[in-house]
Amino acid sequence: MALKFKYGSKGEIPVEHAGLYVEREGAFYLDTEGDGSRAKLEEFRANNIALANQLKRFEGIDPDAVRQLAEEKRKLEEAAQIKAGEVEKVLATRLKVELDKVHAPVVAERDTLHRQLTAIQIDQAVVNEASKRGLRATAIPDITSRARLTFKLVDGVPQAFDGEKTRTGKDGVSPMTLAEWVEALVGDAPHLFEANAGGGAAGSSSGGAGNRSVLNPFRKETWNVTEQMRIKRTDPQLAERLEASA
Repeated sequence: MALKFKYGSKGEIPVEHAGLYVEREGAFYLDTEGDGSRAKLEEFRANNIALANQLKRFEGIDPDAVRQLAEEKRKLEEAAQIKAGEVEKVLATRLKVELDKVHAPVVAERDTLHRQLTAIQIDQAVVNEASKRGLRATAIPDITSRARLTFKLVDGVPQAFDGEKTRTGKDGVSPMTLAEWVEALVGDAPHLFEANAGGGAAGSSSGGAGNRSVLNPFRKETWNVTEQMRIKRTDPQLAERLEASA
């Protein structure tokens, strides 16, 4: 038969087990000294008592009354400073308090706008660069999300990072450019890009599958009316981006 851990009164304890229980705080607990349970119980009990004592310090305290007392204390300190001829110090303190009230929300709004502007600039830059490689319109949310995790604005220019460390480009020295990042993404995530290359045929060296870049048919050096019409018909949004970046 398992022993019960706690009894409310001594009379509830079976006679043959009476010696196994100790009284604490009006109840009778199984004396489990030897297996660590009693030590844990005592520690828990001590912590509870300490916490209760701390809470008693704040019983009956009104937060509004505390704030009012703090304000009265401030006024008394100001009065003492004015009496001591420290009027300028009082005015400076008051001005700082008021400025802090105005400054805090302004700083928070500024930081929010800066984050939004940074995201927009990075989004625009990566979409413009990726559009040169045939970025699918449906892939814009995906590629911009990837870019935001990699790029930060440094002197107004998107720069790739690995954590806090600058990510280097192909030469292993210079910071990775957007073009290099997009080029790597063509191989790592080809589903983000159109599958054709040049005027519509895949590169012969890749067997028709490896080269997924798209030459811009709206550019002077790669002008191709047939390809322009095809892209406008199959992907109007891509056509608009290619034409805009030409």
